[in-house]
Amino acid sequence: MTLLIVIIGLALIFDFINGFHDAANSIATVVSTKVLTPFQAVLWAAMFNFIAFFVFKEHGIANTVANTVHPESITLMVILCGVIAAICWNLITWWYGIPSSSSHTLIGGFAGAGIAHAGFASISSESIFKTLIFIILAPLVGMIISMFITIVTVQRNIWLKLSIIITLMLACYFFIKFKMPFEKWAIVIMCLIFAGTYLYNHLRGADSNAYRTANMFKRLQLVSSAALSIGHGGSDAQKVMGIITAALIFNYHQGGYGVAEFKDMPDWVPIACYSSIAIGTLFGGWKIVKTMGTKITKVTPLEGVCAETASAITLFAAANMGAPVSTTHTVTGSIIGVGATKRLSAVRWGVTINLLWAWVLTIPISGLLAMGFYYIAHFFI
Repeated sequence: MTLLIVIIGLALIFDFINGFHDAANSIATVVSTKVLTPFQAVLWAAMFNFIAFFVFKEHGIANTVANTVHPESITLMVILCGVIAAICWNLITWWYGIPSSSSHTLIGGFAGAGIAHAGFASISSESIFKTLIFIILAPLVGMIISMFITIVTVQRNIWLKLSIIITLMLACYFFIKFKMPFEKWAIVIMCLIFAGTYLYNHLRGADSNAYRTANMFKRLQLVSSAALSIGHGGSDAQKVMGIITAALIFNYHQGGYGVAEFKDMPDWVPIACYSSIAIGTLFGGWKIVKTMGTKITKVTPLEGVCAETASAITLFAAANMGAPVSTTHTVTGSIIGVGATKRLSAVRWGVTINLLWAWVLTIPISGLLAMGFYYIAHFFI
Protein backbone atom coordinates (compact mmCIF):
# COMPACT_ATOMS: atom_id res chain seq x y z
CA MET A 1 0.00 0.00 0.00
CA THR A 2 2.86 2.37 0.81
CA LEU A 3 4.41 1.91 -2.63
CA LEU A 4 1.05 2.53 -4.29
CA ILE A 5 0.66 5.82 -2.40
CA VAL A 6 4.20 6.84 -3.44
CA ILE A 7 3.40 6.05 -7.09
CA ILE A 8 0.17 8.05 -7.00
CA GLY A 9 1.97 10.97 -5.36
CA LEU A 10 4.81 10.92 -7.89
CA ALA A 11 2.37 10.58 -10.79
CA LEU A 12 0.53 13.70 -9.63
CA ILE A 13 3.87 15.49 -9.22
CA PHE A 14 4.65 14.53 -12.82
CA ASP A 15 1.23 15.90 -13.82
CA PHE A 16 2.06 19.15 -12.01
CA ILE A 17 5.43 19.35 -13.81
CA ASN A 18 3.64 18.56 -17.06
CA GLY A 19 1.45 21.60 -16.40
CA PHE A 20 4.27 24.11 -16.05
CA HIS A 21 6.40 22.30 -18.67
CA ASP A 22 3.66 22.34 -21.31
CA ALA A 23 1.93 25.56 -20.23
CA ALA A 24 3.98 27.17 -22.99
CA ASN A 25 2.01 25.22 -25.59
CA SER A 26 -1.29 26.87 -24.75
CA ILE A 27 -0.04 30.36 -23.86
CA ALA A 28 3.06 30.97 -26.01
CA THR A 29 1.23 32.66 -28.88
CA VAL A 30 -1.23 34.60 -26.72
CA VAL A 31 1.73 36.01 -24.74
CA SER A 32 3.97 36.70 -27.74
CA THR A 33 1.15 38.63 -29.46
CA LYS A 34 0.65 40.63 -26.21
CA VAL A 35 -3.05 39.76 -26.05
CA LEU A 36 -2.52 38.77 -22.40
CA THR A 37 0.28 39.34 -19.93
CA PRO A 38 2.14 36.18 -18.87
CA PHE A 39 0.31 36.11 -15.52
CA GLN A 40 -3.10 36.61 -17.13
CA ALA A 41 -2.29 33.92 -19.70
CA VAL A 42 -1.38 31.22 -17.16
CA LEU A 43 -4.54 31.96 -15.17
CA TRP A 44 -6.57 31.69 -18.38
CA ALA A 45 -4.85 28.44 -19.42
CA ALA A 46 -5.07 26.86 -15.96
CA MET A 47 -8.79 27.54 -15.72
CA PHE A 48 -9.52 25.87 -19.05
CA ASN A 49 -7.12 23.01 -18.30
CA PHE A 50 -9.41 22.10 -15.41
CA ILE A 51 -12.62 22.75 -17.37
CA ALA A 52 -11.46 19.87 -19.59
CA PHE A 53 -12.57 17.58 -16.73
CA PHE A 54 -16.19 18.42 -17.57
CA VAL A 55 -15.61 18.05 -21.31
CA PHE A 56 -13.71 14.76 -21.70
CA LYS A 57 -15.84 11.96 -20.33
CA GLU A 58 -14.33 9.16 -22.44
CA HIS A 59 -10.78 8.26 -21.47
CA GLY A 60 -9.42 6.56 -24.58
CA ILE A 61 -5.98 8.15 -24.25
CA ALA A 62 -5.69 6.99 -20.62
CA ASN A 63 -6.58 3.46 -21.71
CA THR A 64 -3.92 3.50 -24.44
CA VAL A 65 -1.23 4.64 -21.99
CA ALA A 66 -2.30 2.11 -19.35
CA ASN A 67 -1.85 -0.65 -21.94
CA THR A 68 1.62 0.43 -23.10
CA VAL A 69 2.95 -2.54 -21.11
CA HIS A 70 0.99 -5.80 -21.13
CA PRO A 71 -0.92 -6.26 -17.84
CA GLU A 72 0.93 -9.46 -16.94
CA SER A 73 4.25 -7.57 -17.11
CA ILE A 74 3.18 -4.62 -14.97
CA THR A 75 4.35 -4.30 -11.37
CA LEU A 76 4.36 -1.34 -9.03
CA MET A 77 8.16 -1.18 -9.41
CA VAL A 78 7.81 -0.92 -13.21
CA ILE A 79 5.36 1.96 -12.85
CA LEU A 80 7.46 3.67 -10.17
CA CYS A 81 10.66 3.61 -12.24
CA GLY A 82 8.81 4.79 -15.34
CA VAL A 83 7.34 7.78 -13.52
CA ILE A 84 10.67 8.73 -11.89
CA ALA A 85 12.40 8.63 -15.30
CA ALA A 86 9.65 10.79 -16.81
CA ILE A 87 9.98 13.36 -14.02
CA CYS A 88 13.77 13.54 -14.47
CA TRP A 89 13.63 14.03 -18.25
CA ASN A 90 10.85 16.60 -17.97
CA LEU A 91 12.86 18.64 -15.47
CA ILE A 92 16.01 18.44 -17.61
CA THR A 93 14.21 19.62 -20.76
CA TRP A 94 12.39 22.35 -18.81
CA TRP A 95 15.66 23.62 -17.34
CA TYR A 96 17.23 23.93 -20.79
CA GLY A 97 14.07 25.33 -22.36
CA ILE A 98 13.57 22.36 -24.70
CA PRO A 99 9.88 21.88 -25.59
CA SER A 100 9.93 18.08 -25.52
CA SER A 101 6.82 15.98 -25.12
CA SER A 102 5.71 15.15 -21.58
CA SER A 103 3.40 12.56 -23.09
CA HIS A 104 6.17 10.69 -24.83
CA THR A 105 8.40 11.05 -21.79
CA LEU A 106 5.85 9.20 -19.67
CA ILE A 107 5.19 6.53 -22.30
CA GLY A 108 8.93 6.05 -22.91
CA GLY A 109 9.62 5.71 -19.19
CA PHE A 110 6.80 3.21 -18.68
CA ALA A 111 7.92 1.15 -21.69
CA GLY A 112 11.59 1.23 -20.66
CA ALA A 113 10.83 -0.04 -17.17
CA GLY A 114 8.62 -2.75 -18.65
CA ILE A 115 11.43 -3.89 -20.94
CA ALA A 116 13.87 -3.99 -18.01
CA HIS A 117 11.42 -6.15 -16.08
CA ALA A 118 10.20 -8.61 -18.72
CA GLY A 119 11.92 -7.91 -22.04
CA PHE A 120 10.59 -6.44 -25.28
CA ALA A 121 7.71 -8.95 -25.35
CA SER A 122 6.16 -6.98 -22.45
CA ILE A 123 5.44 -3.99 -24.69
CA SER A 124 2.10 -3.60 -26.47
CA SER A 125 3.01 -3.08 -30.13
CA GLU A 126 -0.43 -1.59 -30.82
CA SER A 127 -0.10 1.16 -28.19
CA ILE A 128 3.50 1.96 -29.15
CA PHE A 129 2.65 2.05 -32.87
CA LYS A 130 -0.25 4.41 -32.23
CA THR A 131 2.07 6.68 -30.27
CA LEU A 132 4.88 6.59 -32.85
CA ILE A 133 2.65 7.22 -35.85
CA PHE A 134 1.19 10.30 -34.20
CA ILE A 135 4.67 11.69 -33.53
CA ILE A 136 4.66 12.23 -37.30
CA LEU A 137 0.95 12.86 -37.89
CA ALA A 138 0.17 15.35 -35.09
CA PRO A 139 2.54 18.15 -36.20
CA LEU A 140 1.76 17.52 -39.87
CA VAL A 141 -1.99 17.67 -39.31
CA GLY A 142 -1.60 20.77 -37.13
CA MET A 143 0.57 22.41 -39.81
CA ILE A 144 -1.82 21.62 -42.67
CA ILE A 145 -4.90 22.81 -40.77
CA SER A 146 -3.18 26.03 -39.62
CA MET A 147 -2.01 26.76 -43.17
CA PHE A 148 -5.52 26.21 -44.48
CA ILE A 149 -7.13 28.46 -41.85
CA THR A 150 -4.54 31.19 -42.44
CA ILE A 151 -4.91 31.10 -46.23
CA VAL A 152 -8.71 31.30 -45.95
CA THR A 153 -8.48 34.13 -43.41
CA VAL A 154 -6.21 36.35 -45.51
CA GLN A 155 -8.36 35.89 -48.62
CA ARG A 156 -9.70 39.26 -49.85
CA ASN A 157 -12.93 37.84 -51.29
CA ILE A 158 -15.40 37.82 -48.39
CA TRP A 159 -17.94 35.63 -50.17
CA LEU A 160 -15.31 33.02 -51.01
CA LYS A 161 -14.26 32.93 -47.36
CA LEU A 162 -17.83 32.58 -46.11
CA SER A 163 -18.58 29.87 -48.69
CA ILE A 164 -15.57 27.81 -47.59
CA ILE A 165 -16.43 28.13 -43.90
CA ILE A 166 -20.11 27.27 -44.36
CA THR A 167 -19.27 24.29 -46.60
CA LEU A 168 -16.85 22.96 -44.00
CA MET A 169 -19.37 23.46 -41.21
CA LEU A 170 -22.10 21.54 -43.05
CA ALA A 171 -19.70 18.75 -44.05
CA CYS A 172 -18.57 18.30 -40.44
CA TYR A 173 -22.12 18.41 -39.11
CA PHE A 174 -23.64 15.88 -41.51
CA PHE A 175 -20.78 13.56 -42.50
CA ILE A 176 -18.38 13.25 -39.54
CA LYS A 177 -19.32 10.87 -36.74
CA PHE A 178 -18.22 12.39 -33.44
CA LYS A 179 -17.91 10.31 -30.27
CA MET A 180 -19.01 13.21 -28.09
CA PRO A 181 -22.09 15.21 -29.20
CA PHE A 182 -20.71 18.53 -27.95
CA GLU A 183 -17.88 18.30 -30.52
CA LYS A 184 -20.32 18.64 -33.39
CA TRP A 185 -21.73 21.82 -31.90
CA ALA A 186 -18.26 23.08 -31.03
CA ILE A 187 -17.32 22.85 -34.73
CA VAL A 188 -20.50 24.70 -35.70
CA ILE A 189 -19.90 27.45 -33.15
CA MET A 190 -16.25 27.80 -34.16
CA CYS A 191 -17.19 28.13 -37.86
CA LEU A 192 -19.86 30.70 -37.02
CA ILE A 193 -17.37 32.71 -34.95
CA PHE A 194 -14.90 32.81 -37.84
CA ALA A 195 -17.64 33.63 -40.36
CA GLY A 196 -19.00 36.38 -38.10
CA THR A 197 -15.51 37.85 -37.69
CA TYR A 198 -14.91 37.91 -41.44
CA LEU A 199 -18.33 39.47 -42.12
CA TYR A 200 -17.94 42.08 -39.36
CA ASN A 201 -14.60 43.22 -40.76
CA HIS A 202 -16.11 43.44 -44.24
CA LEU A 203 -19.21 45.40 -43.19
CA ARG A 204 -17.25 47.93 -41.17
CA GLY A 205 -15.33 48.84 -44.32
CA ALA A 206 -12.06 47.11 -43.54
CA ASP A 207 -9.81 46.26 -46.43
CA SER A 208 -10.76 42.56 -46.21
CA ASN A 209 -7.09 41.97 -45.46
CA ALA A 210 -7.30 40.33 -42.05
CA TYR A 211 -3.72 41.35 -41.22
CA ARG A 212 -5.03 44.89 -40.75
CA THR A 213 -7.70 43.87 -38.28
CA ALA A 214 -5.39 42.86 -35.44
CA ASN A 215 -7.64 44.13 -32.65
CA MET A 216 -10.48 41.85 -33.71
CA PHE A 217 -8.17 38.87 -33.79
CA LYS A 218 -6.73 39.74 -30.41
CA ARG A 219 -10.20 39.25 -28.95
CA LEU A 220 -10.74 36.11 -31.00
CA GLN A 221 -7.45 34.73 -29.72
CA LEU A 222 -8.94 34.49 -26.24
CA VAL A 223 -11.43 31.97 -27.64
CA SER A 224 -8.83 29.97 -29.58
CA SER A 225 -6.38 29.83 -26.64
CA ALA A 226 -9.19 28.64 -24.37
CA ALA A 227 -10.04 25.85 -26.82
CA LEU A 228 -6.37 24.87 -26.99
CA SER A 229 -6.09 24.79 -23.18
CA ILE A 230 -9.12 22.51 -22.96
CA GLY A 231 -7.54 20.21 -25.54
CA HIS A 232 -4.21 20.31 -23.70
CA GLY A 233 -5.78 19.51 -20.33
CA GLY A 234 -7.97 16.76 -21.73
CA SER A 235 -5.12 15.14 -23.62
CA ASP A 236 -2.26 15.34 -21.13
CA ALA A 237 -4.12 14.71 -17.87
CA GLN A 238 -5.42 11.44 -19.29
CA LYS A 239 -1.91 10.03 -19.62
CA VAL A 240 -1.34 10.27 -15.87
CA MET A 241 -4.82 8.86 -15.29
CA GLY A 242 -3.74 5.83 -17.30
CA ILE A 243 -0.59 5.34 -15.21
CA ILE A 244 -2.43 5.64 -11.88
CA THR A 245 -5.20 3.30 -13.02
CA ALA A 246 -2.63 0.72 -14.16
CA ALA A 247 -1.15 0.81 -10.63
CA LEU A 248 -4.62 0.46 -9.06
CA ILE A 249 -5.43 -2.55 -11.26
CA PHE A 250 -2.18 -4.31 -10.34
CA ASN A 251 -2.65 -3.59 -6.64
CA TYR A 252 -6.23 -4.88 -6.72
CA HIS A 253 -5.14 -8.21 -8.19
CA GLN A 254 -2.50 -8.45 -5.45
CA GLY A 255 -5.29 -8.29 -2.87
CA GLY A 256 -4.98 -4.58 -2.00
CA TYR A 257 -6.90 -1.38 -2.71
CA GLY A 258 -7.64 -0.75 -6.37
CA VAL A 259 -9.97 -1.58 -9.25
CA ALA A 260 -10.48 -4.76 -11.24
CA GLU A 261 -10.30 -3.18 -14.70
CA PHE A 262 -9.83 0.15 -16.45
CA LYS A 263 -13.52 1.01 -16.78
CA ASP A 264 -13.81 1.00 -12.96
CA MET A 265 -11.44 3.98 -12.60
CA PRO A 266 -12.55 5.86 -9.44
CA ASP A 267 -13.77 9.45 -9.81
CA TRP A 268 -10.97 10.87 -7.67
CA VAL A 269 -8.36 9.92 -10.30
CA PRO A 270 -9.50 12.29 -13.08
CA ILE A 271 -10.30 15.04 -10.55
CA ALA A 272 -6.81 14.80 -9.04
CA CYS A 273 -5.10 14.69 -12.46
CA TYR A 274 -6.98 17.66 -13.92
CA SER A 275 -6.37 19.64 -10.75
CA SER A 276 -2.63 18.87 -10.76
CA ILE A 277 -2.10 19.88 -14.37
CA ALA A 278 -4.11 23.08 -13.85
CA ILE A 279 -2.07 24.04 -10.76
CA GLY A 280 1.14 23.25 -12.63
CA THR A 281 0.06 25.50 -15.47
CA LEU A 282 -0.23 28.40 -13.02
CA PHE A 283 3.53 28.17 -12.50
CA GLY A 284 4.18 28.50 -16.22
CA GLY A 285 7.27 27.56 -18.17
CA TRP A 286 8.74 30.84 -19.32
CA LYS A 287 11.87 29.43 -20.97
CA ILE A 288 9.74 27.23 -23.22
CA VAL A 289 7.28 30.08 -23.83
CA LYS A 290 10.15 32.02 -25.38
CA THR A 291 11.07 29.15 -27.71
CA MET A 292 7.50 28.40 -28.77
CA GLY A 293 6.30 32.00 -28.99
CA THR A 294 9.22 33.84 -30.57
CA LYS A 295 12.04 31.62 -31.78
CA ILE A 296 10.18 29.50 -34.35
CA THR A 297 8.54 32.42 -36.18
CA LYS A 298 7.14 35.85 -35.37
CA VAL A 299 3.43 35.44 -34.60
CA THR A 300 0.69 38.06 -35.08
CA PRO A 301 -2.75 37.88 -33.39
CA LEU A 302 -4.27 36.54 -36.60
CA GLU A 303 -1.63 33.85 -36.88
CA GLY A 304 -2.01 33.07 -33.19
CA VAL A 305 -5.72 32.41 -33.70
CA CYS A 306 -5.01 30.17 -36.70
CA ALA A 307 -2.27 28.19 -34.91
CA GLU A 308 -4.28 27.72 -31.70
CA THR A 309 -7.45 26.74 -33.55
CA ALA A 310 -5.57 24.19 -35.65
CA SER A 311 -3.89 22.76 -32.55
CA ALA A 312 -7.20 22.48 -30.68
CA ILE A 313 -8.86 20.69 -33.61
CA THR A 314 -5.96 18.23 -33.86
CA LEU A 315 -5.98 17.49 -30.11
CA PHE A 316 -9.73 16.88 -30.01
CA ALA A 317 -9.53 14.62 -33.08
CA ALA A 318 -6.70 12.60 -31.53
CA ALA A 319 -8.65 12.24 -28.28
CA ASN A 320 -11.51 10.73 -30.28
CA MET A 321 -9.08 8.08 -31.56
CA GLY A 322 -7.51 7.45 -28.15
CA ALA A 323 -4.13 8.55 -29.51
CA PRO A 324 -1.69 9.99 -26.93
CA VAL A 325 -0.40 12.85 -29.08
CA SER A 326 2.08 15.46 -27.98
CA THR A 327 0.62 18.91 -27.40
CA THR A 328 4.14 20.26 -27.94
CA HIS A 329 4.46 18.63 -31.36
CA THR A 330 0.98 19.72 -32.38
CA VAL A 331 1.45 23.38 -31.44
CA THR A 332 4.91 23.51 -33.03
CA GLY A 333 3.53 22.14 -36.29
CA SER A 334 0.71 24.68 -36.23
CA ILE A 335 3.08 27.60 -35.60
CA ILE A 336 5.31 26.41 -38.46
CA GLY A 337 2.21 26.23 -40.67
CA VAL A 338 1.20 29.84 -40.13
CA GLY A 339 4.80 30.97 -40.61
CA ALA A 340 5.16 29.02 -43.84
CA THR A 341 2.06 30.66 -45.37
CA LYS A 342 3.94 33.98 -45.44
CA ARG A 343 7.16 32.51 -46.83
CA LEU A 344 9.28 29.51 -45.97
CA SER A 345 12.11 31.74 -44.80
CA ALA A 346 9.81 33.17 -42.09
CA VAL A 347 10.29 29.92 -40.18
CA ARG A 348 13.57 29.56 -38.30
CA TRP A 349 14.33 26.07 -39.51
CA GLY A 350 17.47 25.77 -37.38
CA VAL A 351 15.37 26.01 -34.22
CA THR A 352 12.83 23.61 -35.71
CA ILE A 353 15.51 20.99 -36.47
CA ASN A 354 16.72 21.19 -32.85
CA LEU A 355 13.13 20.59 -31.72
CA LEU A 356 12.90 17.55 -34.01
CA TRP A 357 15.97 16.06 -32.38
CA ALA A 358 14.36 16.51 -28.96
CA TRP A 359 11.22 14.76 -30.23
CA VAL A 360 13.16 11.81 -31.66
CA LEU A 361 15.29 11.33 -28.55
CA THR A 362 12.59 11.75 -25.88
CA ILE A 363 11.14 8.21 -25.90
CA PRO A 364 14.47 6.31 -26.08
CA ILE A 365 16.19 8.50 -23.46
CA SER A 366 13.21 8.24 -21.10
CA GLY A 367 13.19 4.48 -21.68
CA LEU A 368 16.90 4.16 -20.93
CA LEU A 369 16.55 6.26 -17.78
CA ALA A 370 13.70 4.05 -16.58
CA MET A 371 15.70 0.90 -17.29
CA GLY A 372 18.61 2.32 -15.28
CA PHE A 373 16.34 3.21 -12.36
CA TYR A 374 14.79 -0.27 -12.47
CA TYR A 375 18.17 -2.02 -12.30
CA ILE A 376 19.40 0.31 -9.53
CA ALA A 377 16.21 -0.22 -7.52
CA HIS A 378 16.85 -3.96 -7.41
CA PHE A 379 20.06 -3.38 -5.50
CA PHE A 380 18.10 -1.79 -2.67
CA ILE A 381 14.70 -3.48 -2.75
